[in-house]
Amino acid sequence: MKNRVNIDWGKLPFGYFKTDYNIRTYYRDGKWGELEISSSEYIPMHIAATALHYGQEAFEGLKAYRGKDGKVRLFRWQENAKRMHHSAYGIMLAEVPDELFFKAIEKVVRLNAKYIPPYGTGATLYVRPLLVGSGPQVGVKPATEYLFLVLVTPVGPYFKEGFKPVAIEVVRDMDRAAPLGTGKYKVGGNYAAGMRASERAHQGGFASVLFLDALEKRYIDEAGPANFFGIKNNTYITPQSDSILPSITNMSLEQIAKDIGLTVERRKVPFEELDSFEEAGACGTAAIISPIKKITDHSTGKTVEYGIEAGPISSKLYNHLRGIQEGTIVDIHDWTTVIERI
Repeated sequence: MKNRVNIDWGKLPFGYFKTDYNIRTYYRDGKWGELEISSSEYIPMHIAATALHYGQEAFEGLKAYRGKDGKVRLFRWQENAKRMHHSAYGIMLAEVPDELFFKAIEKVVRLNAKYIPPYGTGATLYVRPLLVGSGPQVGVKPATEYLFLVLVTPVGPYFKEGFKPVAIEVVRDMDRAAPLGTGKYKVGGNYAAGMRASERAHQGGFASVLFLDALEKRYIDEAGPANFFGIKNNTYITPQSDSILPSITNMSLEQIAKDIGLTVERRKVPFEELDSFEEAGACGTAAIISPIKKITDHSTGKTVEYGIEAGPISSKLYNHLRGIQEGTIVDIHDWTTVIERI
């Protein structure tokens, strides 16, 4: 279809861009209501809403891709629905049924179809489902009313470098999440907890941060807003930790790594092992893969370097996953859902 909006798709940052509609529905009296179409960018909210006072809020992130064949594809939305169930369970939100989750996503993508970037521009339509405690409580307890909302916005690469290696900084004096805490849930508090470390890293010229485990400061944990992986000896290695958000992208890369003949290891990764990796990267929905050129320890200044160009295996993984998302590579695992006639 012809785009009816005047956007320089190739220069889009990863940020908010106003679109025409969002979709919302409320959970009241023990059940979800009908989906509502809204053109407002604002949410009327009670001043005592649990989302505001007690952080009862979770969200997801996925993308709609315009393929080379012109079709629009969603990537593994079922896993996003499953992860939102997990987050809702973790902080006692009302769970959104899968059918309602998909119906809201499909509807909002259709309504904002003119904002889906064309194939080959490097831009995508980012889909953000949001679940918040909208009901009032003054005591620390779950709300009885919840709002589920889905907004979309066209975005460019998460890191301005795109698929180019970035520098990241290891953090020892701040933690993102504690063991047995909320790190494994996609809730806003985890991101707020990492903001100061990220801002300090940005001021120092780094694209992101790499947290160590909060208990011993010995093992690699979350890579800021993404999962970490390293490559060596034809093996894809990614950290195992209860405080890491399970990344759908990382899960997919593990399967692709197996498909192309790599061994996959999900295990504890000691900090000292960084020296032995041939390639390293951060992965997530927003960036897909961001190769890492160097990792610097904020406390000691020690730097491990991996090269100024993306490694061959990281490149192969990135191109393969992007090919599945955009329909140029056969989706043998049935990960994509085509939104018909859009």
